[in-house]
Amino acid sequence: MTDVVVTGIRASARSSLAIKKNSQEIVDSITAEDIGKLPDPNVSETLTRIPGVQGYRYGGEGASPVGAGSGITIRGLSGQTASQINSRVFFTAGSREFNIESAIPGMVAGIDVYKNPSAEHIEGGIGGLVNVRTRNPSDFKGKTFSFGVTAKYNDLAQKTEPEIFGLAANRFDLANGGRIGVMLAGVYQKSVGRSDNNPANGGPNFKRMIRADSAEYSTLAAANTSNSFAQARSEYVGRSDVWLLANVTANNNVPVTTGLTSAQISNIIVAPALTSNVFQETIIRERKGLNFAADYRVNDSLRFYTEFNYLYYLYNQNYRGLNSVDGGNVQNVQTAAFNYDEALANRNINGGTNDVLASQRLVSGQFLRSTVNTIGGDEHRPYETWTAAAGVEWSPSEKLDLKADFAYIKSDQTQDNRSVNLDSAAGLTWTVGRVADGEPHQLTFSGPSLSDPTNFVLRDYANGTNQVWDDKGYAVALSGVYHVGDGYLKRVKFGTRYAYQESLYKSFSFTGRNLTTDGLARTANFSNALSAAAYADMLERAPSNFMGGEAGYAGGYVVFSPNALLGNQVRQRFPNAGILAEGSYAESLTARRYIDENTLAAYVVAEFADPSDRLRGNIGVRYVKTEGNAIAKVTDTTTTPATIRDVTRGTSYDNVLPSLNLSYDLTGDNDFLLRFGYGRGMTRAGLADLNPSITVNQTGGTATQGNPDLKPQIADSIDVSLERYFSGTNYLSLALFNKNIDGFFTGITTCQTVATAPAYTGTIANSCTGGQYLVTRNVNSQKGYVRGLELAGQYFFDKMDSAWRNVGVSGSYTYVDTSNPVNFGTAAAPVIVDTQQPMQSQHNYTLAAMYDDSKLSARLVYTWRSESILFNAIANPIDGRMIQAYGILDASVNYELSDLVTISFNASNLTDQGLNRFVGEPGDFETGIERQHFKNGRNYAISLRYKFGG
Repeated sequence: MTDVVVTGIRASARSSLAIKKNSQEIVDSITAEDIGKLPDPNVSETLTRIPGVQGYRYGGEGASPVGAGSGITIRGLSGQTASQINSRVFFTAGSREFNIESAIPGMVAGIDVYKNPSAEHIEGGIGGLVNVRTRNPSDFKGKTFSFGVTAKYNDLAQKTEPEIFGLAANRFDLANGGRIGVMLAGVYQKSVGRSDNNPANGGPNFKRMIRADSAEYSTLAAANTSNSFAQARSEYVGRSDVWLLANVTANNNVPVTTGLTSAQISNIIVAPALTSNVFQETIIRERKGLNFAADYRVNDSLRFYTEFNYLYYLYNQNYRGLNSVDGGNVQNVQTAAFNYDEALANRNINGGTNDVLASQRLVSGQFLRSTVNTIGGDEHRPYETWTAAAGVEWSPSEKLDLKADFAYIKSDQTQDNRSVNLDSAAGLTWTVGRVADGEPHQLTFSGPSLSDPTNFVLRDYANGTNQVWDDKGYAVALSGVYHVGDGYLKRVKFGTRYAYQESLYKSFSFTGRNLTTDGLARTANFSNALSAAAYADMLERAPSNFMGGEAGYAGGYVVFSPNALLGNQVRQRFPNAGILAEGSYAESLTARRYIDENTLAAYVVAEFADPSDRLRGNIGVRYVKTEGNAIAKVTDTTTTPATIRDVTRGTSYDNVLPSLNLSYDLTGDNDFLLRFGYGRGMTRAGLADLNPSITVNQTGGTATQGNPDLKPQIADSIDVSLERYFSGTNYLSLALFNKNIDGFFTGITTCQTVATAPAYTGTIANSCTGGQYLVTRNVNSQKGYVRGLELAGQYFFDKMDSAWRNVGVSGSYTYVDTSNPVNFGTAAAPVIVDTQQPMQSQHNYTLAAMYDDSKLSARLVYTWRSESILFNAIANPIDGRMIQAYGILDASVNYELSDLVTISFNASNLTDQGLNRFVGEPGDFETGIERQHFKNGRNYAISLRYKFGG
């Protein structure tokens, strides 16, 4: 018989399907099509092809929205995912999760997503477990070399950057019958993308419209008084096309109308998304990776191994912004009907009728006599992660397998975000046209040239986010498998693991270094101002293709160059600003925190099957003991002068995590499976949440405190799935899941004596006695849930005689309903409301068309998500941010030029779709008002790969 070797997309599909089918757990996998060839150019984007997994794209690539954690939502839960590399804990400094945007696709052999992990898996994620698999010597049959070079291009940034990948592996047979295997792989990758957007304000932004031909306007103009926003001006008196938009005071997002007439009250409008500005980010991502693995197989029963992984990821953002400081007099105001009610204001948490507070919103106008400012900034955020592991596998008998594994991880992260602000020169103003409607909003500037440095002066320099995380840890794991025999009980797995992790955080941030002649704040008459023109060598013009011209104004404004911010350039040119030398910044000591954690775990899992082998499963339990220490630096005001001292807290808790997995072969041929899974999981509180710091307000008698006693969130998960396998590549599955979660955080207040502050003696009542403070802190108290279904399938037309035999289709649909309890009252008088989990869409689907023959393979993938809450639900939905529903189309083509050489083409975001943000919240609080429009451009990549052996 002739062996048929399946490669490319079809081989990847078969391998992934085999993992899903043969596992006793609920797991989905993605397997690389070839060495250095994950299906997508970004690991986060690859994960979104898995049913139940949703991701985020920022700056044209799959990424975390805040540069921390995975950025991945599994079955409705974000920030609650466990991360592993080769089944060992994997984290990014400052987090319990690994920042998945750091991962390099060329280094990845496959990814497994366990949605209800059993007791043998390391605890840590109630959402799920993402295990990244790198290659090892056992993947290769002999001498293997692989090399690839890629050129990446973004059509908005108009930049091309390289990626270079190489791998070498071999196995050496020894004279004594043993074998040594080695593998070394390395990669360098760089990409340049763009994120053009128009950030706008939220909140009701109440304005009272006073027309220039009214008596009130004339009175204000004659008095020449400020009306909370800007002055009424005599030159506009009597005009019917000009209004003064005067600020209206608000209380809990409700307008304060005391002293206003009914006519004045009727002229109150809301103006969310009014200040639509220009913001352009050039995002440079640089990744470097090294993967080494070796093993020595003494014989069939004894093997020693070691591996090392190094990842470096630099997120470098050059940003440029143009902002309008609007004049209060607006010409040709256009409004639209808009029912702003108490629900949008504050969820109507006080109860009663849901009154309408304003019936109009501002849509457009020409803002007269506006000034402008620009900001030029640079953020450097490098991540470095090292992992090393070594161990031994030994089978002392046919029935017993033993393993000892030692792992070490070191992770560092630095964030350095610096900027310079420019203001328009004295006396210069612009007419700013704004249409706060449509997608995107329109913006125009009429007045002096925005690209002329003589029209600007310098304001200040800031290094507003300068922070460092330094984390490390190690783990020792001993495990074994005892093969019982052919009865009902097949195997018993057992093991224990000790792990240590520590995290140190420091902040060196500072703001407000004045760039003036004397280093003092700029005077009202600009007498000490520095003209930007005198520093033209440190300036640049922003790109002139802002949003491809779709937003009216196309860019080209003058801005402080991000590159001029690097090193000590600003310090050297502005000696009066008092900027310390780079590397010598003063630490904000009270921001420092140190956390260490020791965990000891043990598990036992029994695998069983009935005599027919149609009913199979496992039952197990994991016991985990966690002990931690947290140290904060707190200002002690009981001494004179005040001192900074350490506050140390220890904590300890135990968790028992049972699991049960069953599968039943409905037809007896192992192709139609019914699965059931139960598991209890845990997610520990974030490292920053455990900080025992306390901040005291001695005037009001209140304080806020971290809580190192926070316990993990616990989830009891049940899964039921029906899986029909038609061949090695074709299947259809339906999964139902439910997670009951206990331990959501809620703020509470208690009266306490604060050791680092004198007894409270203020005159403001704080509901406490005896000099105590009213202290707010988070505790575990709320319950919630996640439930839904996943439908997935894949089909290659293998049995057809025509070209259709090379065609395949796949798809998945996920529905998730979540309960996320949030306190929208106060800590003293809580009002708990169920909200949608953040960063989670209720509906999500992926559709893919595939072609795969002996030479050519291609894939076209469309992924769609319904709307979701950005970051968190908040008390006032009018200031909320939600991501509108969107779909993204990606494509790839591979062609084998020869048995050794393949050329590939990838295209990401062919629809040029940004993740646009709207005012409000999905469901009852949608407003249809766009708050921030994004344009990232399309990414293209062409690759040439060489492979010998395998």
